[in-house]
Amino acid sequence: MANLNCIKAVLAEKGIMSKWLAKTLQKDPATVSKWCNNHAQPDLYTLVRIAEVLDVDIHRLICHTKDSER
Repeated sequence: MANLNCIKAVLAEKGIMSKWLAKTLQKDPATVSKWCNNHAQPDLYTLVRIAEVLDVDIHRLICHTKDSER
């Protein structure tokens, strides 16, 4: 699966562990790990919540491909 989200990169930039994100969102740490490794994707509502708790624009959580830059 292609890298659709950049959650892992944003967490690293902010020095935040995925376990903290899981606890904050009340999600299973395994689920957040799957999002971070792009084995699964959060739904749109959850992506909005992630952006809120990380205090970033939601666009920072979505990986951009070369095709989408046109």
